[in-house]
Amino acid sequence: MPKVTANNLTINYDRQGSGEPLVLIPYLAADHACYAFQVADYAKHFTCYTLDPRGAGETDKPAGPYSIELFADDVAAFMEALRISQAHVWGLSLGAAVGMWLAAKYPAKVNTLSLHSAWTRTDRFLTDVVKSWQLMARGGGSVTDVITQGIFPWCFTIDLYVKQPDVIQGLTDFVRSRPAQPVEAFLRQSDAVLAHDVEAQLGRITAPTQITFGRDDHLTSTRFLDRLTAGLRKAEVVVFDGAAHAPIYEQTQEFNRRTLEFLTNRR
Repeated sequence: MPKVTANNLTINYDRQGSGEPLVLIPYLAADHACYAFQVADYAKHFTCYTLDPRGAGETDKPAGPYSIELFADDVAAFMEALRISQAHVWGLSLGAAVGMWLAAKYPAKVNTLSLHSAWTRTDRFLTDVVKSWQLMARGGGSVTDVITQGIFPWCFTIDLYVKQPDVIQGLTDFVRSRPAQPVEAFLRQSDAVLAHDVEAQLGRITAPTQITFGRDDHLTSTRFLDRLTAGLRKAEVVVFDGAAHAPIYEQTQEFNRRTLEFLTNRR
């Protein structure tokens, strides 16, 4: 895998496809491989750059506090290092939060913005859920177990667990095959999630934006939709039935079709 130095980090990333650049930002505790099902389709139309964020995968995991704004600075520096002057920017959950900060702080770098399972400011409900994951990480010592046993049930519908346990097992095996995240790095990343508040910055975002949610998501549910659309001037919204926090795995074909439609219409 290629690596590049940016913002005092060695950042690991994957590049696939050809065409206009599309930068994909992973979610909490994930590395670049988390979007494999999307990149397989997107790379037919775009040059896809998926990076391991600070604290995850094979990117550096420095000590000190992390913030969503700092992650956005990392992505901006990553783009500069690779001489990507402007890109379509795409993220789910933590990746969407980073995308909003990037588009607000560096608007010239963002051609379009794709926000999947996004939220504007961490509320009490989300705070308590994320703190429970931190307790698991501290007590059990395995971020992989936190993901598969603590986070997965929030990401997928009950129907998927009951009717397609093989899918859950496949995703569990996939997570266990990736580089394990150190507990301290997970805590620093999740502290950034707890502190996230981008509401005051939304008016600075000028890029055409797609906002998507899973109908059955509780983590970052459509309770955040009014706040997102109030701040974003050029936004379209899609809600996926039969999906929770991770429609990218639960409704992959429909998700890829609708999101690619947005991206290709704005090339």
